Amino acid sequence: MEFANKEYLLLLLLIIPYLIWYVMYRKKTEPTLRMSDTFAFRYAPRSWKVTLMPLSMLLRLLVFVMIVMVLARPQTRNSWDSKTVEGIDIMLAMDVSTSMLAEDLRPNRIEAAKQVASEFVIGRPNDNIGLVIFAGESFTQCPMTTDHASLLNLLQNVRTDIAARGLIEDGTAIGMGLANAVSRLKDSKAKSKVVILLTDGSNNRGDISPSTAAEIAKSLGIRVYTIGVGTNKIAPYPMPVAGGVQYVNVPVEIDTKTLSEIASATEGDFYRATNTKELREIYKEIDQLEKSKLNVKTFSKRYEAYQPFALVAVLALLLEILLRVTIFRRIP
Repeated sequence: MEFANKEYLLLLLLIIPYLIWYVMYRKKTEPTLRMSDTFAFRYAPRSWKVTLMPLSMLLRLLVFVMIVMVLARPQTRNSWDSKTVEGIDIMLAMDVSTSMLAEDLRPNRIEAAKQVASEFVIGRPNDNIGLVIFAGESFTQCPMTTDHASLLNLLQNVRTDIAARGLIEDGTAIGMGLANAVSRLKDSKAKSKVVILLTDGSNNRGDISPSTAAEIAKSLGIRVYTIGVGTNKIAPYPMPVAGGVQYVNVPVEIDTKTLSEIASATEGDFYRATNTKELREIYKEIDQLEKSKLNVKTFSKRYEAYQPFALVAVLALLLEILLRVTIFRRIP
C-alpha cells in the first residue's frame, strides 16, 4: 500500500503536544470539589470507570489518526506480476463455403465446427489464437489474441451466407485460407506455431495452391493440422425453394490426398470427421500438442483504499460520543 498525499502524514506529529497537554495540564482544567478532610477516601478502591477514563482520549486519538490516513489517500500499489505459462500460437482456418450447411453433422457442419472450436479455445486460456475464414476467398475474422471472449464472439458470428450475399466468392480456396493463416503466424516468436485447417471440400479457387501454401508454412516452421469434415458418401443439403426448404443428397468431395500432403509436409496430421463426436475427439487430440513457455505479465490496477480507515474513524467517533454522554458523563 502507498499514499498519494504523503505530506498529510506529518499531521500525526500533532499527537505529541496533545499527549503532553493531556498528562500535564488537563487535570488542572477539570472541575474540583473542596473537602475539609480526605482521610475517609484514602483506602477507597479505584472504580472501573476511573480506570477506563483514558479510553475516551484513546478513541479521540484513533479518530484523528484515521482521518489523517484518509487525507493521505491510501492506495494499492501498481505492480507487474511475471509468471511463466505454457502456450502456443494457433490460427484456426475454417471453411465457410455454402456446402458447410450440409446436415451430416448436427445441426450442420458449420455449427458443429463452431461449437467444437469454441470448446477448444475455452480449454486453452494461455494461447494466442486467431481465426481465418475462407470460401472462394479468404480473410481474417480475428487476429491472434489472448482475449478469448472477443475471439469467441467473432467465431459465433461466422456464417456461410457471406458468399450467397456476394461478399466473397463462393467455392473452396484451401490454399488461400492456409496462406492467410500462415501470414498471421510468420512474425510469431513462439516455438510452437500451429494452423488447424478445417474444410469439407476440394481446392477449386484462389491464386495460391495448397501445396505452395504448405511449403511456405514448412519454411516458417509452422505445423498444419488438417481436418476433412463430412460423411464418406452423400450428405443431406438444404436447398431453398418457394415456401420452404427442400433437402437433396449431395456427394461428399473431400480432397483427402491434398489435405494429407499438407499435413505431412509440415509435420502435422490429417484427420477425418464424419460426425460431431469424431470432430470433438480430433480437437482433443490436437489439444495435446507440444506447448512452449511464454512469459506473461499481468498488471494490477491502482485503486483507492481509504474506506476501511474512514469506517474505523466513524465507529470510533460514535463510540467516544456514546461513552461521553453515558458512562463517562460528568457533573457539572
